[in-house]
Amino acid sequence: MRTTRTVPARPALIVTLALATAGAPLLAPGTAGADPKPVTREGAGADDRAARAPESAALRALAAPQEASGATADRGYPRRRTLSPDPENPGDRSLKLGLTPYHAIAPKLNALQRLGDRVSVEVTGRSAGGRRLYLVTVTAPESARQARAQERMRELIGNAPAAAAKSPEIKRDYKTPVFVNSNIHGNEWEGTDASLKVIEQLATARDAKTRDLLAHSRLYFNITANPDGRIAGTRANANGFDLNRDFVTASQPETRVMRQIELGKQPAVLLDLHGYVNGTLIEPTTPPHGENYEYDLFLKNTYANALGMESAVDALGYTPAKDGVEPAQIPFRDQQEGWDDWPPIFTPQYAAFHGTVAAHTVEIPLAVNNEEYDELPVPELRRRAAINTAVAGAAIRATLTHVREHRGTLITDQIEVFRRGATGAPQVPVSPETVPGVPGIGPEDVYTTTFPRAYVIPPGTARTQRSAPAAARLVDHLLANDVRVTRATRPFRLAGRTYPGGSYVVDMHQPKRGMANVLLADGRDISDEVSVMYDISGWSLGRLWGATVERVPSGSLRGAPLRAIGQATPVAHVPARGGLRLRLTDPREVAALNSLLRRGVPVRGATDGSVIVPASARRAALTAARAHDVSFSATRDTGTARLHRLRVAAAVTPGELFALREMGFDVTPVSTAVLNAGFDWSGTDVLFVSAGLDHAALTAPARQALESFLDGHGLVGRGATGAALNAAAGLLAVKPVEGNKDANGVVRVTNSGALTRGAPAHGFVYAPLWFTDPGPGVRVEQSYATGNPLVSGHWRPLPGGFGGPAGAAGQASVVSGGQTVLFGTEPLFRDHPKGEFPQVARALFTVAHSGSVEESG
Repeated sequence: MRTTRTVPARPALIVTLALATAGAPLLAPGTAGADPKPVTREGAGADDRAARAPESAALRALAAPQEASGATADRGYPRRRTLSPDPENPGDRSLKLGLTPYHAIAPKLNALQRLGDRVSVEVTGRSAGGRRLYLVTVTAPESARQARAQERMRELIGNAPAAAAKSPEIKRDYKTPVFVNSNIHGNEWEGTDASLKVIEQLATARDAKTRDLLAHSRLYFNITANPDGRIAGTRANANGFDLNRDFVTASQPETRVMRQIELGKQPAVLLDLHGYVNGTLIEPTTPPHGENYEYDLFLKNTYANALGMESAVDALGYTPAKDGVEPAQIPFRDQQEGWDDWPPIFTPQYAAFHGTVAAHTVEIPLAVNNEEYDELPVPELRRRAAINTAVAGAAIRATLTHVREHRGTLITDQIEVFRRGATGAPQVPVSPETVPGVPGIGPEDVYTTTFPRAYVIPPGTARTQRSAPAAARLVDHLLANDVRVTRATRPFRLAGRTYPGGSYVVDMHQPKRGMANVLLADGRDISDEVSVMYDISGWSLGRLWGATVERVPSGSLRGAPLRAIGQATPVAHVPARGGLRLRLTDPREVAALNSLLRRGVPVRGATDGSVIVPASARRAALTAARAHDVSFSATRDTGTARLHRLRVAAAVTPGELFALREMGFDVTPVSTAVLNAGFDWSGTDVLFVSAGLDHAALTAPARQALESFLDGHGLVGRGATGAALNAAAGLLAVKPVEGNKDANGVVRVTNSGALTRGAPAHGFVYAPLWFTDPGPGVRVEQSYATGNPLVSGHWRPLPGGFGGPAGAAGQASVVSGGQTVLFGTEPLFRDHPKGEFPQVARALFTVAHSGSVEESG
């Protein structure tokens, strides 16, 4: 892991903002110390522990609605709801810290609603573990008519920003939306407790500043974004997902709830409360800055609010000598690199695309999780937790002061974000002139992009149906992210090219053009910009989700036969006669196949990588087509070997485990510990390994049982862990070469084998691997493209020139032979690169059904 490199501070602008005076005094500081912690890169790709989430959590996440259902806009405030209590849980990890356990939250919220007419509570959804997610709204009372007026003004800002900019009603009456998000990482607890304290103070304070704040603002508190992790003391939710990496994919119900808060409330300001960096870390960030943001507006407001939070935190009086608390830091000013806002996977960065012009990750100072939780005495943990709660509370109160004093500017700038998108106006590069008052702006902070005129997503052809499920899924995902999509009612021409009827068109003259572009564009190779990135640097849905996405740089959409849509057109289809072919080029098609196998349908493989369903199973095929929105085509092919339902043992990352279950595989999580405890291999058809299984750490009986299994069954391996097991077991004769472990991004690949037939020409890497020196019987299924294979992301060679993209160019990225397949790419990374999923599915079926990859096709 790399750490942030701290450098001499940029020149600081000293600004003093008044602190909120409402409410009770903050907790008093203690006396002992704590060491500062460096910023480190964290993520699934750096995790060598095998996932072990229960299948029930995945099923809940997959079945959860794509959007949370909240209170309706035609109701006024307060909107009281009496919450039933949860059973008391003495195992809740919050208790040891003296913090609020999850089971105490519902009673606390009921009590807060009884304090007056300012606090409302709604249940916005449930976590992957099945626990309620609470959103608290604090505002002055509103009649139903006033609430409808607020909703009308919000929609005007987001949908007709030019008109909103001229509206005297908005300037006079619109309530500034503020979103405080707490506990997205379950073992970073204190934001929840700080929010509860602030809500209580706001509910009862009678001073003029509080009344003014609530008369002109709506304050939304997501009390705990990750109750599963809060209870268990884990960073991740019940599925093992880091929710603060999930916003592009939105695979988890908690993420979808947060997304819906962003869409439904349209906050101008956001705080995402985390821990632990000492001194308190307050965004804005170091370069690189996301090129799709209206960064001049974002930096202006985010930096100004950061100064206020810094002053408030430092004013608490904690010192390094007395309390172990360092002065607060603002990365943009105080660091050179290593804490960036490049990817939209983080809460504040994602929020910027929905009009949030001041958005912050706030890292409170004193570590109480991981080894500290286990090793420190309880009094010290509680002292630290009390300080952290006070720091988080100071950050919230300072933000509310900033909102009260600058609400006009915040809303004006939010409108300007949407206006630029709707009119196709150019971005404004940051400079001392365009963002006055922010010190130290230099060329290293300038990141802009050229937006295309449109994107076109063809629907797939009737003959192949190759991209139809992928196109439909991508369009629905765009719509879920509030991107406007239209559909052509007949063929049309754009920029000199004819597109078929049914094509989807994303007009980039729309308020949320940044959201559209960050999802669909290729992205950029930023390897030369900085030496280190905090997390992933490439994520293109246009390249990784399996649909064809055409970028149209210029042209006119005037007169094009386009109709606005609210959902993609279903693609489910089963021909009325003949045998049926199902192509396995999309995870939905794999899920449909597994559903047929689960029902006992006699499905056979085909030489082109598809599968054949007999005409006698047409009714079952129709059920699968409708359930998974896939299309079957007619065929006379009878297929080759019959497929059977697979039972997969998987030592994999959480994202991979979730993706396997999303495709309908029956998966049993395993690890070194599980095998050493005595695993029964009799119920397993194939082993998939990428994390948490160390051959050398197995006991002699466990090693013998594993090797006996591999003697007659298949292995699919990914990354260094999969390659190591292959070598230890003496299966496939290849030499794995590890690239720079900090590298990640979208890469060009060349597909040359049966497993990758029909796969996209792009893949995803995170700590990339490639294979050289293939022995007899080894087949290259896929290779990194020649030249520089990196399309977007960050991939530098190691010192000495090794491990970079030049070393990977032209080398094998996926190899097979016998009953083994090895991946050097990340085809299931965090449940994200949907177009790559079928490669793994084909590999599993192939090694489980044949002694030779080449023979199986």
